[in-house]
Amino acid sequence: MHIRPGSVADLTIALRLLDGAIAWLESTGRIDQWGTEPFSSSDGRRKQIADYLADGMTRVAEMHGAPVGLSVLKPEPTAYVEPADVPELYLHLLVTDRDHVGAGVGQALVDDASELARKQGASQLRVDCFAGHDGGLVEAYRRLGFSPVGDFVVKREDLPDWPGCVLVRSA
Repeated sequence: MHIRPGSVADLTIALRLLDGAIAWLESTGRIDQWGTEPFSSSDGRRKQIADYLADGMTRVAEMHGAPVGLSVLKPEPTAYVEPADVPELYLHLLVTDRDHVGAGVGQALVDDASELARKQGASQLRVDCFAGHDGGLVEAYRRLGFSPVGDFVVKREDLPDWPGCVLVRSA
C-alpha cells in the first residue's frame, strides 16, 4: 500500500468512496449516520468535501495504483468539538473502499496520520465519529488504537439529533 499527499483534485475519489460508504450503510439499515443521499448528488456535500480537501492535509491510500482510502487532517477539531489543550492533529475524514475491507487501509491511514502528527510536534491524534446505532463505528476506531474520551450530541434542524464520540490516540 502506498499513501500519497492528496488535494482538491482528488474530489472525485473522495466522493466515490463516500458514496460507497453511504450505499453500504443503507444496505445494513444504518441510515442515521449520513442518510441515504449520495454525497456526489448533493451540491452542499460536494462543497463540504471540496473544502475539506482544500483546507486540510489530504492523504490518499493506493493499492496497485488504485485509490482505496482517503483521510483529511487539520490541526484543529470540527466546530462542535472543544479544542485540545495539547498540540494535535484532528482526523476530519477517514473513508475506505468497501471492496477492500480487511486489507488494512484504515489502519494504514491512521498510522500515517500519527506519523505526520509526530513530525509536526503534535502529541495526539483525535477523531470524532457517529456513536449511534450499535456503536460499531466507535468500536472500529478502538481497533485502530483510539480510546473514547467524551460523548456529544449535534442538534440538527428537521433531523434527529446526531450522537457522537470523541476518541484520542497518542501520536
